[in-house]
Amino acid sequence: MNDVAEHFDRIATEYDDSLPPHVVEHYLRKRVAFVRGLMPAGSILDVGCGTGVLASRLADQGYEVTGTDPSPGMLAYLEERDGRVTAVQGSATDLPFPDGGFDLTMCVAVMHHIADPAAVRASLGEMVRVTRKGGLILVWDHNPRNPYWKSLMARVPQDDGSERLVPEAEVVSGLVAGGAVLVESRQLGFVPDFVPPRLLPAAARSERVAERLPGVRRVAAHNVVVARRHGGPS
Repeated sequence: MNDVAEHFDRIATEYDDSLPPHVVEHYLRKRVAFVRGLMPAGSILDVGCGTGVLASRLADQGYEVTGTDPSPGMLAYLEERDGRVTAVQGSATDLPFPDGGFDLTMCVAVMHHIADPAAVRASLGEMVRVTRKGGLILVWDHNPRNPYWKSLMARVPQDDGSERLVPEAEVVSGLVAGGAVLVESRQLGFVPDFVPPRLLPAAARSERVAERLPGVRRVAAHNVVVARRHGGPS
């Protein structure tokens, strides 16, 4: 993980500008709405929070948010961005938090950077561990079935070729092995980075339709997996 931290330290200044802002805004709203649908209030741990853009949006909604990331360079931007979010340096494979401390533990576009299968499994187990009994774990990551990722990842600074797109089944099995039960797993996201601002509303409408079509949604941009830690109320 030290190599990952050093890489993100180097690209921290350009990270937030790596994708068009209107497309970033679309996915921020989508993810915040998804979290609100899962849990209207409570404490959240954002694993691999980066510069804290999503963590800050969740704090806007009244959640108590902690963000952790191995890169101090990225966390410096979070601390400057939003003092409401607690920033903690740490690795997903060994989260620096006690058992059961959060109502929801989540990560977005993180597992493919962790990449190594053993490290991915350890990270998923750690996410379960730090979630309270009966709490939720959300993993939102790149879908290997989507053919566009190879092109996009070749053009953004956060991807340097060391990544591995983690299959849906691997995420599910890692969460289950860590002590969680699957709640749902689905594919979401069809708005690409090249959509111009004036066409975003139409693209978003088309996305909602495509996400309801079983054969089409399998190649959506993201696997979205929700699990619940054993031992608490459902």
